Amino acid sequence: MLRGLQWIFQTPEINEQIFQLLEQRVTGGKQATGRPGMDLWHVLVLGVVRLALDCDYDRLEYLVHYDTLLRRIMGLESHFRGEFGQGFHQKTLSEHVCHVDEALLAQINEIVVKAGRSVFKKKDDEPLRAKRDTYVLETNVHFPTDLNLLWDACRKCLVLLPRLARQQRLPGWRKAAIWRAQLKTLLRVCGSIHHGGGTKKPERLEAAVTASLQKAYALEQKVFASLRELRAQPVSLVEQGTLADVEYFHEKLIKHLDLIERRVLKGETIPHAEKDFSLFEPHTEWISKGNASAPVELGHKVLMTTDQYSLILDYKVMDQSSDVKETLPLADRLLTRFGDGSLQSWSVDKGFSAQHDRELLELFIPEVIMPKKGRRSQADQARETHPTFRRLRRQHSAIESNINALEHHGLNRCPDKGWSGFQRYVGLGILAYNLHKIGHRLLAHDRRRQPPLQHAA
Repeated sequence: MLRGLQWIFQTPEINEQIFQLLEQRVTGGKQATGRPGMDLWHVLVLGVVRLALDCDYDRLEYLVHYDTLLRRIMGLESHFRGEFGQGFHQKTLSEHVCHVDEALLAQINEIVVKAGRSVFKKKDDEPLRAKRDTYVLETNVHFPTDLNLLWDACRKCLVLLPRLARQQRLPGWRKAAIWRAQLKTLLRVCGSIHHGGGTKKPERLEAAVTASLQKAYALEQKVFASLRELRAQPVSLVEQGTLADVEYFHEKLIKHLDLIERRVLKGETIPHAEKDFSLFEPHTEWISKGNASAPVELGHKVLMTTDQYSLILDYKVMDQSSDVKETLPLADRLLTRFGDGSLQSWSVDKGFSAQHDRELLELFIPEVIMPKKGRRSQADQARETHPTFRRLRRQHSAIESNINALEHHGLNRCPDKGWSGFQRYVGLGILAYNLHKIGHRLLAHDRRRQPPLQHAA
């Protein structure tokens, strides 16, 4: 991957385009005042290295100080001569990498892929053979149950509100730790009864849930009274942020009290649209792809398209969207980016199958490999048994190895917070993957250019 970064820096055409984008999006319109920050090249290099190694910022801080090859790529001295933590503290790294957003990374990846294909292909007019699939990138959340989410809401109220009350000298929260211990005990009893057995389990579960709800309702009333007093007092900007967080978790506390009461005590079935799957990452989706090893995954689908050299041409983080709806927009993006007639073949699995889409794509792409779902007619049978169709259908499985490589190099679970952080994490991972592929090919070219070793007589 470092060889791929070196290729970017040493190729003037790519270097100028990428640095122009970085300057426009990161430093454009900002005054040159305040404390000095990190160079744009350092931000890009370290963001990509973090994903390539699937490491945290603590390990990245160590590498940037003591990895000689990484320091050379960044244009620093070979050996670190200062005190550890100076210049590239882990907090500095985390705050600067977030300035690169997903839209900028998509543009950089487009430049890298267009130039990187010249490293692989033997002919300038070689057409694209695209493969498309999705996989689930998980968010960093625990498995959501009604009791877990209720506990999360109670716990955050009992952490944030006493702190705010102390700053405003608001009485009534001296026993917050006792409230927390009592609630946790009651909710654990509910969980043990639910997962266990024994006689009269429904009656015991109903009694335990009733006791937990009574305690949680008492906490909700106490939080509501304190919030009403705090809103009437002047607070600083920092305290306003804390107050907004308390109000958010108070709303979630009310919501899950209602959901548990309806589901457990009244026997109702909660609609899927009313459920939350995380209080801390509310954008998280519940995804069931039918895999035996992972029947349910919590995160977002990532749509990716690779070429015959396993470079990722295009990607998209899907938000409340199905596979079929993304077929035509993706084809439009690729044809706009690479030009009409650039796609020779296009292969997808059955999840993307739609007859209308296939007929429309065949007007622009000579070979559309789209297996039909359900029963096939004689025309479908003839089309899918054609030697070209079968050959390209077998080659489509290569994208599974590309997905596996992404999952083993950071894009298995996203540790970054928020929807924008999730999208940025995907963009950095895709860019790191493409640079790794390009760098691997460049190293192979470098080895072939080296003169053979002369053996001593």
